[in-house]
Amino acid sequence: MIGPATIFRQLFEPVSSTYTYLIACPETREAALVDPVMPAWQRDLQVVNELGLKLVMTIDTHIHADHITSASMLRREVGSRIATPALDALSCTDVPMEDGVPLQVGGVRIDPMHTPGHTDNHFALVMNDRVFTGDALLIDGCGRTDFQSGDARELYESVRGRLFGLPGETLVYPAHDYQGRWVSSIAQEKQRNPRLGAERTLEDFVELMENLNLPYPKFIDYAVPGNKACGQCPPDLPEHLRQYCQEMAESPQG
Repeated sequence: MIGPATIFRQLFEPVSSTYTYLIACPETREAALVDPVMPAWQRDLQVVNELGLKLVMTIDTHIHADHITSASMLRREVGSRIATPALDALSCTDVPMEDGVPLQVGGVRIDPMHTPGHTDNHFALVMNDRVFTGDALLIDGCGRTDFQSGDARELYESVRGRLFGLPGETLVYPAHDYQGRWVSSIAQEKQRNPRLGAERTLEDFVELMENLNLPYPKFIDYAVPGNKACGQCPPDLPEHLRQYCQEMAESPQG
């Protein structure tokens, strides 16, 4: 179980409906942000400062296609180290994440778990009684598998074979939700996730994912190269997409 004094906050960025998670050690006051988002970087630092913490690390679960990470911005501002999947071999990475090799934030241990399928190098993060599932497992859903080397068969194995192997009471904190939901559990997703739960077979899941007919992601052509640089907003961003890089006018917090 997460200790009663362990510092944890769930923060929401409305443009991309992304959850950023603040994790901190109460003894050392060291903190990490999971999947920080560019428009919210000042909001995130404000929360860190208000809690009397020092941001020492940002952790991106994968190369995102729907927003740009603020990892590089935060490193420039406060010197936090950037953790990304080692398999992506990004030159801007300070801490290459590997499956089963713990990340340490003060006295808090975070265990990276390779969960490919949404992207080939996607990771989930296990921390005591909870798991940050990125885009692999969402509440009553899962991430797409039709771009960035996605693979429905791999995602099925990642979720059913790895994430669903965690204790049922493990809390599931996804990278996104589009219906105002905050948290689930492994037991709930195993039972009722309409894509991957219950008795869904591999063949059924592959057929389902191949026939979603989803639109081409509107920000992917800018987000992917920007995130391969650990968070660079392109100078040629069209007007209708500039909200993805502009500072938030409001700071909604979970």
